[in-house]
Order: sequence, then structure tokens, then C-alpha cells
Amino acid sequence: MTELFEKSIHTLELPKVLELLAAQAVTEEGKRRARELRPETDPDEVAKRLKETSAAVDMMVLRGSPSFSGIRPVAGSLQRADMGGSLNTRELMDIARVLGAARSVKDYGDGDSDKKTVIDYLFRSLHPNRFLEDKITTSIVGDGELADSASPELASIRRHMRATESKVRDILQKIISSSQVKYLQESIITMRSGRYVVPVKSEHKNEIPGLVHDLSGSGSTFFIEPMGVVKANNELRELQAREEKEIDRILAELSAEAAAFKEDINQNYDLLIFLDGIFARARLSMNMHAMEPKLSGKSTVLRRARHPLLDQKTAVANDLSLGETFDTLVITGPNTGGKTVTLKTIGLLTLMAQCGLHIPAADGSAIRVFERVLADIGDEQSIAQNLSTFSSHMSNIVGMLEETDQDTLILFDELGGGTDPVEGAALAAAIIEYARACGALVAATTHYAELKVYAMTTQGVENASCEFDVETLAPTYRLLVGIPGKSNAFAISKRLGLPDHIIQAANERINAENIRFEDVLTKLDQQRQEMEREQQEAAKLRQEMEQAAAKAQEYRDSLQKEKEKNTAAAKAEARAIIEDARRTADQIFYELNDMKKKAKKEGDFQSVNDQRADLRRRLNEAESKLGAKEEAAPPPMVRPAQKGDTVTILKTGTQATVLSVNKDGVLQLQAGILRITAKQEEVRIVQGETQAQKEAKKYIQRSEHKLRSLGAKAEVDLRGMMTDEAEMVLSQFIDRAIMANLTQVTVIHGKGTGAVRKAVHAYLKRCKGVASFRLGRYGEGESGVTIVDLK
Repeated sequence: MTELFEKSIHTLELPKVLELLAAQAVTEEGKRRARELRPETDPDEVAKRLKETSAAVDMMVLRGSPSFSGIRPVAGSLQRADMGGSLNTRELMDIARVLGAARSVKDYGDGDSDKKTVIDYLFRSLHPNRFLEDKITTSIVGDGELADSASPELASIRRHMRATESKVRDILQKIISSSQVKYLQESIITMRSGRYVVPVKSEHKNEIPGLVHDLSGSGSTFFIEPMGVVKANNELRELQAREEKEIDRILAELSAEAAAFKEDINQNYDLLIFLDGIFARARLSMNMHAMEPKLSGKSTVLRRARHPLLDQKTAVANDLSLGETFDTLVITGPNTGGKTVTLKTIGLLTLMAQCGLHIPAADGSAIRVFERVLADIGDEQSIAQNLSTFSSHMSNIVGMLEETDQDTLILFDELGGGTDPVEGAALAAAIIEYARACGALVAATTHYAELKVYAMTTQGVENASCEFDVETLAPTYRLLVGIPGKSNAFAISKRLGLPDHIIQAANERINAENIRFEDVLTKLDQQRQEMEREQQEAAKLRQEMEQAAAKAQEYRDSLQKEKEKNTAAAKAEARAIIEDARRTADQIFYELNDMKKKAKKEGDFQSVNDQRADLRRRLNEAESKLGAKEEAAPPPMVRPAQKGDTVTILKTGTQATVLSVNKDGVLQLQAGILRITAKQEEVRIVQGETQAQKEAKKYIQRSEHKLRSLGAKAEVDLRGMMTDEAEMVLSQFIDRAIMANLTQVTVIHGKGTGAVRKAVHAYLKRCKGVASFRLGRYGEGESGVTIVDLK
């Protein structure tokens, strides 16, 4: 990276964005690397970084952020341990925290193995060591103190020390409780030089025989070790020496075990720091509402792009492109109109993307990867070097042009400014032409009318302007590509109260050609505003028409539904009438049959049958006209039924089992307790679940399980609750954790009076879903939390 490229990075304010990135990192090393991040110039590497950021964003949306807290550098400690050195408790706890973080982050990465990402290999490369982690955390408790359980020898020594201390205190307590208390300055037991003593008044120092270990500053108090406790104190000192020796041995042993896994632990640390950086980029992306841009080999296209350092709620989003239909953009307009911000937005978003950061823009945005982004922005005047603004700018531009090639993005602010306008405009056009000839993409801001004409008349060069509202004397910060801007100096001066005769005098000093050109720009701007108003009105009318069409369709749908409802009601009423008529007819049939039995003549019997047939015919015709017998077409036959098949009888909808198939194709069926016969066309085989349906059901079950897992948390906070409330909340928490197949959860109950802790432990003892539980260790919350292992 050249000096000019590095200078341009600062000019475009990338370090400020990287400071925002560092704030999202958790580890100190991650913050340092974030501040030192620089743009990558290899398109493949840029694409890889962007995909890493996107993968982390997707993971955070589904699972939240992984934990990187408590991670500190361990390489130096491991190196010293590898050389035979003994680490202290703080260094060993740092190693344990790295191992613990590696374990939790690896579990986080394995949370959804079905979805593959570009950062999965980082999680797989972690090497947790639960044995060493637990050995360190169970051996070291409190602030650098070893637990009694660190070794059987240490436990035995400390047990003897407590017994000896108790013996010494008992002897001294007898002195304090006896008549000798009058010789003491205070009725207390204290220590001097690691030995238990009592404070004796100076005038009575000979009344209590023993060894003097100290004297108060005033000389009024002697700290004496009575002879009765000298032997016990000596024994205690011996035990203390043995304790220190055993502690040194345990620390050396733990150090040696850590050294044995030096490479894995160092690799874990490096991977965790790298992942911290990736997830910091993801958090910054979510805070900025940013997106992953596509990479283009030719052009930069920004859709609704916003400057990342401006307030994202108020920043004006602009569309712009460079390299598609034109390679040079000339931006004009009044001061404070947003020209420089637009220029910086192009450069800064390019640098952010090449750093692997998402950019605050809309979908469809694309970034071209450049070898260098060179910017000449701001006042470069240097008093120390005796350079004017123009000289300083030109010195900077000379260096930029020396490095320019087809892989360069060049940004010029007020190109050619600070000198004679005619010469400055001509020089600016020549500089742009040279940069274009080298193949670079160029964006430049200017006030020169000559450059506006140059952009209008040159192929591959496009005008753009920052809109300015003369009525309110305020910029709108909208970028208008394809339209040159006006300086609006006269209009602004008039609105601010400059007398008309002065403005008129100034106007007369402008040559006719410039006046005509400004008039053309004014008319163009008026036409643009008129077109925009017409477009807005057309859009409004189109929206109203769409709403009217939607309402009309809704009205038609409601009419159709009402029509169908009325038709159904009429048919239902008609069917009721027909049913009533049928019942009446059946009664008549019954009576006719009774009459038939009494009839003596064949003619009478035939007449009855004719009447019955005619009545049934008319009833069936009426029912057919009402559509009362609408029947759905039977499903197609898959294959002829065979012995053992389950079939559905089409007429009755009853399911039956095929007992046998006769030679003529007739089926013998078993339907409940009934045995019936049917033809092949009268039945359809009942199809079982297809393989695709079975797979779909499995997928739904897995999805439901994952949804339950997403709703479960691994931690609950019961602090501040009464015991009854805490037990109810804990019961619901354990149930959700078991349903989500969690294996270990944390219950935060605080220390306090211990009432909530007792209630929690009482519940956990009788809970069938709990395998075991324990109080937290050092670094986990100690007695303020309980770690629960679930079955």
C-alpha cells in the first residue's frame, strides 16, 4: 500500500468507521485488529470477507451472538510453561477461559448443522479440552487461591492447619477470658510475622511470659506470643511451608499439562480472535442496516447509498453509478450542497467493501475492487511548507497521477480551484482527460461552468448536481445525475437582502455566453422540477386507480359471494320441499301397496304401478333440475385390486379388505362384520403415504424441534423473587430446556440470605429431569449461581 493510498484512507475517514467496528469487538486483540484493518485488493479475498460477514449476520439472526468475553493473550504464558516455567493462578485461569470459550463457540457453530456457511471450517478447527479446563477451574477458586480439592495432600495439610489454628485460638481465648485480661490493651487475638499474638500493655509485658514480635508506634503496646502457643505456632508455620510447597507443585503440574497442549490452545486463541472480528463486522452491519454488495469487475453501482458516519435516520439516500455508461462524473452545485459528502460516500463505501464490511445501501448495489483509491479532498494549504492551497492540491494531484492506472479510483474535490478560473478550468479538464486515458474511474466536484460544458459534450463524461432549494436557502442533498448544477450565487444573495442594483451590476459583468448558459441551466432545472411534479402526480393517480380497482374487485367478489350464498339457500329450500314431497309420496306408495293387496283385477294392479312410476319419474326430474345429486367424479384407477389390498367402495365410501378375486374379476370383500362382493370398477385402492410425504413429515418434525430449541434459553435469573415465585419460574424454565434437549443450564439466584438458593436446590433434588447440579465455580458466579445438568 502506497503512502498516497494510506493518506487517502484517512482523508475518506475510514479510520472512523474502523473505530465503530472496534467498538463491536469483544476482545482487546479483536479491537486492535479492527483498527488496523485495511482494504484488500484481491477480488477473491474481498468476496471471501464479505461472505464471512454475511454468514455471521445470518447466524446472529437465528442464534444471537457467540460469547468471546474473558479471552486474554496466552501465547507468552504457554511459551514460558513449555520452557519448564510455572504459571501463576491468573495465567492458568486465562488458559482455562480460552478453552471454555473455544468449547462454547464450537457448540454455537454446531447449532444448525443442516445449513452450511463459509465460516463453518473455523468452528470445526477449534479444539476444546474439557478435561484440562475443568482441572484448572476446579483447582483454582476465588482470587488466585487453590481449592482444597486440588490434591489430597493439600486437603490434608489444610485440615491440619485448621485444627492447629483452632488449638492456638483456644489457648489464647483462655488467656483473654482469664484474670490476665487486665494486662491486655484489647481483648483480641491478632497476628504478627505470621504468628498468633495478643496485645499486652507495656507496663505489664512481664506479666505474660512469651516472645515479643512487635511493638506499637507509641510504645504502649507489646505484641506477645505466649509460651503456651509457641509450639502450636511453630507447627502452624511448618504446615504453611508445606502448603506453599504443595501449591507450587500443583501449579507446576497444571503448567506442564497446559504446555502439552500449547499448539491447540494457541490455535484456539487465534481462531477466537478471528471469529470475534467477523462477528464484530456482522454487528456493525446490523447497526447500520447495511447489506452485502455484489462485486463487479467493471463498475460501481450504489442504490440508496448513505454516508456511514451520518445519522442514518436523517441522511439522504442517493443513487449513483460510475463505470457503466460513463467513467467520469462531474458534480456541480452550490457550497454546502453535499458535493463533498457524495464524493466521500463513493470512496468510503468502496473502501468498506474491500475491508469485508457491509455497506449502508439497498439491494442491487455493486462495488468494483480497485488496487488503489486516491482522493484529493479538503484544504491542503501548508504554512510550514510555504505552499498555497492551489500548490498543495497540485502537489497531491501530481503524485496521484503518477500512480494512476486502470485499477484506480480517483476523487477530486474542487479540481482546479484556488487559481485563475479560466486557467483552472482548462487545467481541470486536462487532468481528467489524462486520468481517463490511463483507464481510471474519476469523480470530481467543481464550480466551473467550463467543466459543465465539457461534461455535456464529452463521451463517457456525465454531469451531476446536488439539488438546492433557493426559496428556503437550504440544500436538499439529493444527487441528480445527468443534470449540471447552478451556483445560485445571485439568487442566494438576493434572498439574503443584497440590493438589486448591486446584483444587476454584477450580472452586467458576466458575458453574454455565460448568461445564456446559466439561462439554459435554469430552464433545464425548471423542466426537471416540472417533470418530477408530473411524475409524482402520475404516480399518485396510478395509486388511486389501483386502489379504486382493488375496491371494485372487492365489491365484485362480495356480490359473487352473496349470489352464491343466495343460490345455495334457494337450493337448500328447494331440496327441503322435494324431501317433504318424497315423504308424502312414500306414504302414498304405502297406501297404494295396501290397495294392491285388496285389488281383484289385473287392470287395477297395473294402474297402480303406472301411477307409482309416473310419480317417481316426476320427483326425480325435479331433483335433477335442482342439482341435488351432484356427485364428484371417482378418482382414476391406479391398478386392479388384489388379495390383501385395502379398498374404498365408491357408492358407500366404506373401506374394506380384499379377501379374494374370482376368475371373472369379482372381488370378495370384508367390510367390518359384513362380507360383500363388488366389481373392480366399483372400488379404488387406498394408497398409503408416499416416500415424499414421509420425508416431508420428518422435515416438519425436525423444524418443530428446532423452533422449540430456538425458544429455549440456557439461563434464568431468579434474583429478587420470592421462593414460591422463583420455584414456579424455575419449573417452567426446566420444562422448556428439557423439551429443547439442552444438556446444561444456569440458574442465577444470587447470594443474599440464601432462601432462594435453598428453594432452588430443593426443587432440583425432586425434579426427575435433573441429572445433577452444583454451585458455580470461580468465573461462573460462584455461590450466586447453580449449574444444572439435565438428563
